[in-house]
Amino acid sequence: MPARGSSPLRVAAMLLGILWTLPNSALGLLAGAAGLAFGAHAHLNRRECAIVFHRWPWGPGGALTLGNVILHTGDTLDSNCVTYAHRAGLCEEPEILLGDHERAHVYQYMVLGPLFLPLYLLCGGVSVRNRFERAADRYAHTGRGWWPWPA
Repeated sequence: MPARGSSPLRVAAMLLGILWTLPNSALGLLAGAAGLAFGAHAHLNRRECAIVFHRWPWGPGGALTLGNVILHTGDTLDSNCVTYAHRAGLCEEPEILLGDHERAHVYQYMVLGPLFLPLYLLCGGVSVRNRFERAADRYAHTGRGWWPWPA
């Protein structure tokens, strides 16, 4: 969500992005709501521009972003994790914050809207080869560069 004192243009862009990715967010809300019966809990996280479901009961661990919804198996997005390249053994990199990585995906969704999921899958899905994941790791390292294609 826009920070206090944000420009009207930034607020408008954020609202348009939220509307554009609403179909993806609806999927996330449905999945998150299903997790509530199994111990998940939800809250609005302004920093991540998302509704976060913590203790989401399914998956191998970590987080999954669907629009402006983050499904997280743990208790806090302020936890450290390794990058995809590090996990794949391609390089040694310092740990990143999971929330920073997932925020990059939120931004990607807000720009691409309903096109995000097909493009994400075409780029390799959940893997180190996926340009969306590499961009999210880059953003988590530097605070810049969440867009998956060169400018």
